[in-house]
Amino acid sequence: MSRRCPCGRRTYESCCGPLLVGARPAETAEDLMRSRYTAYVEGAVDYLLQTTSAAARGTIDRQQLTAYCRGLRGMSLTIVETAAGGPADETGVVAFAAALKSEGRRFVQRERSRFVREDGRWVYVDGVVQG
Repeated sequence: MSRRCPCGRRTYESCCGPLLVGARPAETAEDLMRSRYTAYVEGAVDYLLQTTSAAARGTIDRQQLTAYCRGLRGMSLTIVETAAGGPADETGVVAFAAALKSEGRRFVQRERSRFVREDGRWVYVDGVVQG
């Protein structure tokens, strides 16, 4: 039986699942953003590290990220806006609202994230949290 993908788009097996196990790369910046949301709620820390830009990857504390993911529950993901980030683009921006629960507290993470291609693959560069 197929389960719904945490990102809310399709079944896990036809959506973010293949990206998280490395079976295929994200085609668009939005695909990568959705798969990173799924990785956070699934605890796929290796995927999160692999899909972070090389410049930012060294600043991530793996143990801290693992602990954060362990306590996180995804409620829903809404893509608010995309700019560029298509199959032929080199850069893209995705604005989203992620409804999450951590340590019994519900909250909404609103962010405008920047993505670029490194070695032909989309990676997360950084994001600005929106009020």
